Amino acid sequence: SGSMVFRSEEMCLAQLFLQSGSEYDCISELGELGLVEFRDLNPSVSSFQRRFVSEIKRCEEMERILGKAAPGMCHVLTPGYAYCQNNRQVSDDCVLQSGPPELLLEQLQRLEMELSEVARNKEKLQRNLLELTEYTHMLKITRAFIHSRSRVSFSLFVSGLIQRVKVEAFERMLWRVCKGYTILSYAEVDENLADLDTGEISKSVVFLISFWGDQIGQKVQKICDCYHCHLYPHPENDEERADVLDSLKTRIQDLNNVLHRTEDYLRQVLQKASESAYTWVVQVKKMKAIYHILNLCSFDVTNKCLIAEVWCPVSDLANLRGALEEGSRKGDATVPSFVNRIPSTDTPPTLLRTNKFTSGFQSIVEAYGVGDYREVSPAPYTIITFPFLFAVMFGDLGHGLVMSLFALWMVLTEKTQKKKRSSNEIWATFFSGRYIILMMGLFSVYTGLIYNDCFSKSLNIFGSGWSVKAMFTNQQNKTLQNNALLMLDPNVSGVFSGPYPFGIDPIWNLAVNRLSFLNSYKMKMSVIIGVIHMTFGVVLSVFNHLHFRQKYNVYVLFLPELLFLLCLFGYLVFMILYKWLAFGARDSSQAPSILIHFINMFVMQGKDITPLYPGQTGLQIFLVLVALLSVPVLLLGKPLYLYWLYRGGKGLRRRRVSESSVFLFDLADVVLHQAIHTIEYCLGCISNTASYLRLWALSLAHAQLSEVLWAMVMRLGFNITDRMGVVFLVPVFGLFATLTVSILLVMEGLSAFLHRDQKRFVSGTSITCYCFTLNCFYKLSVS
Repeated sequence: SGSMVFRSEEMCLAQLFLQSGSEYDCISELGELGLVEFRDLNPSVSSFQRRFVSEIKRCEEMERILGKAAPGMCHVLTPGYAYCQNNRQVSDDCVLQSGPPELLLEQLQRLEMELSEVARNKEKLQRNLLELTEYTHMLKITRAFIHSRSRVSFSLFVSGLIQRVKVEAFERMLWRVCKGYTILSYAEVDENLADLDTGEISKSVVFLISFWGDQIGQKVQKICDCYHCHLYPHPENDEERADVLDSLKTRIQDLNNVLHRTEDYLRQVLQKASESAYTWVVQVKKMKAIYHILNLCSFDVTNKCLIAEVWCPVSDLANLRGALEEGSRKGDATVPSFVNRIPSTDTPPTLLRTNKFTSGFQSIVEAYGVGDYREVSPAPYTIITFPFLFAVMFGDLGHGLVMSLFALWMVLTEKTQKKKRSSNEIWATFFSGRYIILMMGLFSVYTGLIYNDCFSKSLNIFGSGWSVKAMFTNQQNKTLQNNALLMLDPNVSGVFSGPYPFGIDPIWNLAVNRLSFLNSYKMKMSVIIGVIHMTFGVVLSVFNHLHFRQKYNVYVLFLPELLFLLCLFGYLVFMILYKWLAFGARDSSQAPSILIHFINMFVMQGKDITPLYPGQTGLQIFLVLVALLSVPVLLLGKPLYLYWLYRGGKGLRRRRVSESSVFLFDLADVVLHQAIHTIEYCLGCISNTASYLRLWALSLAHAQLSEVLWAMVMRLGFNITDRMGVVFLVPVFGLFATLTVSILLVMEGLSAFLHRDQKRFVSGTSITCYCFTLNCFYKLSVS
């Protein structure tokens, strides 16, 4: 219903009786609808002792298999391949028609065995190919070593390959151990080869060691083993060397062919598996989630029925029954599952339905606390107040337009951006708040038109209401030349024809006293907006009191709060508006200071100061007394009333209070809570009224930064009047645009966003209702 937008859903506690054999299908149907939040009926049982632990382990085993195979599947996929994740025509049907976990596990285990076997064969082939390649390089390089030693006779040779970084240490070790009875020759291989054990690509060196005697040979063999050398047999003559090289060439060609066929087969297996990978991932995630929910349930005394307790919106009870019926039908249960609504004294969780537009604003509200159950939700009002108060600080037509266009681009391309699923957290934050940014940009355009501010310049759309000609027609040229500054007097006939139709008159952009005028205007506007905002929050609390049937809170809480706020700060707003209306241009010099009057209002002085209106002193004393008297009423009204109801009230009222669980009355506890609330409210009214001046402060900072940026950057390009000025203006404008986006739009925008005061008059002490849903798993990716 429409009222659910402004108040959380009415919840009820329901008991589900899930028949054995259909419990999985029933929970699956409930997860597809996302209607209920399950309660844990086994809080004292550890996670490892619950009923469906083995099923969860099975799901984790399937996750492990998919995680192991995912890199290979992502590697073989081509950009044009119709991946099931992007081809949503078949994905939903595949996921919903999930079979038993045992069949899926068996299928994935077969896939893992096949992939493991192919991977082992591929690794073995690659190792053999690498050994043959190394042997070939060794035979080609050592041929030159043998020819250079043709005059020396040696009995034995040891040849092989070693990593380039180990050669120097290897050579020193041979010399020291063998005492010079060896000759070492080595040369670097041109091709980078992979290590047989680690697989790292590195430079290798072919070596040939000539030595005498078996004892020296044993030492050489041990040293080679110590340095992980790859040793290969050395032929005795050139004819044998040539035969071995021919044999190696043939074997390398055969191995390359076999390896290519193995890789093709592996690619086919992975590509076929990738067609179902998205479905498998979602199915496994759903299974695991469903079994986690089933672990929250308890069994009845006959062990034939699962019992679950859920929080469910009252309006969705019919859908809950329909989901159980559908689950029983899919599970072929002989006895259908059913739901039974049960009474409960526990406070239900807060459920506020949102969509893609309102979810961002609801998140902002919940950042300050989740509203109590059935409490008025401030989120619908925040949709307007949040971007508007931001725009008061960020009022610039140009900057607001840029922000709006950026947000509009994100909104129009949201489907494409969601498919990309960027891992950049900063971009994800901006994208999730695209509607908030859009609203902030549109409101900034509105306030920029009111401030008549566009990149620190004013727009003269309707023509200024001030006339310079009427002021200085009768002045001599000498007067105009000798005075750098001249003042326009609105009391002179024809100088001021009337206010600007919309916003601030553009002539103020040229005025020297522009800053003092705008500061006064924005400061008073901030106070007015702040008091209205706080008053609106106090008025919202009335709806909570009436909804919870606590009518006495209207008299002992709402009225004292409202009187305290309006008698002090509401009166301040009245003085601001009265001064604007009562004093014009002719008598502006006689207008008294509101600040002095407001201070004198509290110290009960000011008889010698000119009053704003007749009877001001008496009214101010009356308002101060009402505000002061409302504090003890706010402090003691509710505790004394509840104490009177508990001790000596009428029986009807006592029964009503006892039904609302206030029968166990503790006066000290109630007084303590009310004292905290009173202090927080009274100090909060004062501090928040002052803190709303940040609307003026941030607006001033933004305007000054914008003006400095224009004067220090863009004006440099406009000052060059020759033909080269056009060429110079291009990089100047690029620098201006970059600084505008980085400093004014991003940094100053975030600053205004953070300084936006969120004053809400709700409790914010509840917990959010997290409904069990399976829809989130459709956004998963295999990788």
